[in-house]
Amino acid sequence: MTNPKENVEKITSLCREWGASLFGVADLRPFKKEDFLLLPASMDRLPFAVSVGFHLSDAILEEIDRQPTPLYFHHYQRVNIFLDTIGLRVSSTLQDLGYKALPIPASQIVDWKNQRGHLSHKHVARAAGLGWIGRNNLLVNEKFGSRIRLVTILTDLPLEVNSPLAKDCGSCRACMKVCPAGAIKEKQGDFDHSLCYEQLRVFSKTLHFSHHICGICVKACRGKGRRKGQSAWSIAHSE
Repeated sequence: MTNPKENVEKITSLCREWGASLFGVADLRPFKKEDFLLLPASMDRLPFAVSVGFHLSDAILEEIDRQPTPLYFHHYQRVNIFLDTIGLRVSSTLQDLGYKALPIPASQIVDWKNQRGHLSHKHVARAAGLGWIGRNNLLVNEKFGSRIRLVTILTDLPLEVNSPLAKDCGSCRACMKVCPAGAIKEKQGDFDHSLCYEQLRVFSKTLHFSHHICGICVKACRGKGRRKGQSAWSIAHSE
C-alpha cells in the first residue's frame, strides 16, 4: 500500500461499492490547526483526508416548499447514519491494513456556541476538489449542486490528493431568491450565519424537529444533474 494512486483507486472502488456518490482526497497540511477541534498531535499524524459524499433524494427535496418536511427530516437523519457507516467501513479497512484512520461524524456539533463540528466537511471537500463554497455557504458540486451530504476520514495512508476547483456560482442566484431568512448575499463572504441559524431554530421549534435543518437553499441548488441512465458516481480528478 505504498503507491498513493493505487491506494486511492482501492478506496474509491470500495466507497462506490458501498453506495457513495462522491469521492476525493485532500491534503490537510495547508489547513491551520485551529480549523480542527482535534488534538494537534492527531493532525500531525493524519495528513490526508478522504472526503465522501452522498447525493440526496431529488424527489424528497422537491417536496420542500416554504419549510422542511418530515420526509426530508427523516431522509437527513438516515443519510447521516449511512455516511457514518461508510466512514466506519473505510476506517476499519485502513486500520486492518496497518494504517491509522479517524472517521469524523457526518453531523455532530461539539462547539454549540460557535456551531462547529470537529472539522468542516465542506471545506475539506472543497480542498478535495469536490466543489466550491457557494453563496448559500454550502459545498456546491458541479453535478449535484448542494444536494449532498458529506463525511470525512482522516488517515496516514499515502494517498494521491486532489486540488480545489477554480469555479464559483457565477450568475446563479437561485438560493438567494428563496432563502426565508435573507441570509444569502451577493458575495459569498457576506453570508449571515446568525440569520440562517435563527431560522433553523424557528423551524426546529415549530415543526418539532430534533435537528436544525431547512433544505430550502439545498433544493434550489440543483447542479447540472445527469441524464436518465447516467451514473450518479462522481470523483475528483487529480491535476
